Amino acid sequence: MGILIVDDEPDMRETLRVLLQLHGYSDIHCAVDGRDALHFLASNGPPIDLILTDIRMPGLSGIDVCKFVKNSPHLHDIPVLIHTALSDEPMLARAFAAGAHDFLPKPVGRIELLARVRAALDLKGELDRHRARERKLVEVTRKLERSNAKLRRLSVVDELTGISNRRYFNLLFRQEWSRASREQLPLSLIISDIDSFKNFNDQYGHPAGDRCLERVARTLSSFIHRSGDAVCRYGGEEFVILLANTDLQGARTVAEALRAAVEELKLENLGSPSGRVTISVGVACTLPQPDCSADAFLAAADRALYRAKSNGRNRVEVSACTVDRVPVDELAIAK
Repeated sequence: MGILIVDDEPDMRETLRVLLQLHGYSDIHCAVDGRDALHFLASNGPPIDLILTDIRMPGLSGIDVCKFVKNSPHLHDIPVLIHTALSDEPMLARAFAAGAHDFLPKPVGRIELLARVRAALDLKGELDRHRARERKLVEVTRKLERSNAKLRRLSVVDELTGISNRRYFNLLFRQEWSRASREQLPLSLIISDIDSFKNFNDQYGHPAGDRCLERVARTLSSFIHRSGDAVCRYGGEEFVILLANTDLQGARTVAEALRAAVEELKLENLGSPSGRVTISVGVACTLPQPDCSADAFLAAADRALYRAKSNGRNRVEVSACTVDRVPVDELAIAK
């Protein structure tokens, strides 16, 4: 362990150095005064575990050395032993106030020197172990936080397409429904389904079907940018898009853009009447009321999707409704 001896008297420096070396302390460094000690400590040189310093020195005193050590974050834990005459009580009090760990009375006795050095080094070793445990705990905590964040992300992300999954949609849908109800804002829902997807899988195989799902998911996601909106894989070849604070006209415009964008991918699907991969889209919009049901609103969008599938696919069906009531307007937009 590294020991720094600070003393302006060459004989005292040599005495302390020889005594310590005779008892197994080999990593010993010397400074001729306080200024020399501060230069050594600030130079990022060999690690120091204990400082032995005279209290009275020309220029910077041992108290100044102690203050420097205790005010330096990377040196703070190094114990400082002050050696001075027992009669120098005021200076000794100032040294302890500056953060000195212990003192050695002059003249320095061998037994007392070794006992106090050993005690100080034991303290430093315990502090180092404590700091290492703290660092390890911080590292483990950070790793755990990263792992938990990854698990949270994986729990709401669809593994195949990389977009949000149904679990995330359920959470966000309830959240946005409550907000829209509280603030009386319109909320729109779009449900889309890849047309003739079973035929696609039968024709091209499931790996190609997975790639098709990925392409469609990326295309749908490219239209969604606001924080309250989301594109989620609802299940199988079905996707759901939640549009916060969006009226019927806005949702209808988005839905038609999504339908056209998927068609423009020009992905072959010989099992579909059009010969391409297309989607059918159902849209619902509402202004939630106290007696409204989020489940009924979701069902309204699902019914609109069913009409789109029944009416020829590759089209958008829109239902503007007050949920738990009969829809007040149903419009169809054909390709």
